Amino acid sequence: MTSIRVEREGPIGMITIDRRERFNSLDVETARDFRKAGLHCARDVDLRVVVLKGAPGVFCSGADLKSIRAGGEEADLGYLQGARAVPAGYGEIFKEILEYIHSTISEIKRAAKPFVAAVDGMAAAGGFGIAMACDLVYASRRASFEWAYGKTGLTGAESSTFFLPRLIGLRRAMELVLLNPRLDAEQALAMGLINGVFPIETFDEEVLAIARRLAEGPTPAFGVAKALVQEAAGVERLDHHLDRELEELARIADGWDFAEGLKGFFERRPARFGGR
Repeated sequence: MTSIRVEREGPIGMITIDRRERFNSLDVETARDFRKAGLHCARDVDLRVVVLKGAPGVFCSGADLKSIRAGGEEADLGYLQGARAVPAGYGEIFKEILEYIHSTISEIKRAAKPFVAAVDGMAAAGGFGIAMACDLVYASRRASFEWAYGKTGLTGAESSTFFLPRLIGLRRAMELVLLNPRLDAEQALAMGLINGVFPIETFDEEVLAIARRLAEGPTPAFGVAKALVQEAAGVERLDHHLDRELEELARIADGWDFAEGLKGFFERRPARFGGR
């Protein structure tokens, strides 16, 4: 049974990550289904806007660290590595998941229609990056935003290192990366990470109203304007940067610090990094 739901209301597509027991994290199967849903909605000419959300109370916490700790999926590792043995670290296991997520993000940015992130609850690590990759981002009052990669000794992926400096500037981006504050919805709005904040009780309807407004607009013109704005912001380099994020995160995930970070995460204690 898939943890990704795709629904539609006329010209509005809705993709829901529904894996709340794992904080809407993405294991290999969920990431694969997420990519399939993203490609379908991005390329369906009858859809004029797409809303991306999580099961109520959580948006997404990124790659499933439990799945990564367990060793990933052997069949997918074989596909990624050919005849090579799985290395001692976790880099190739991350690639199983991140290649699907990165492909989805590329589709979101290429799509000639708006993608709207509806963040109701936590958006952390990869979930943070996925939200930042959308064209518009709205949050409920219980939403929170956290870089979070550094907690386990990782470098950042899912477009986060690409969009952060473009959205909020270099100094604030470095603050989020190095000090990892958890931002509530109002702080994220003040910083320029998101477009608006709505009450929990009316959140879904408020976001749907925005989606309906977009769906009634001039979709071809929106698509061209989106492409032009992204060109001005250098977003044509996104695919290259996603490849760099993937390779660097995989390299770091093979190191001692991530192994300690992962252990600390599951033992619910701060990691004791050794700087290696």
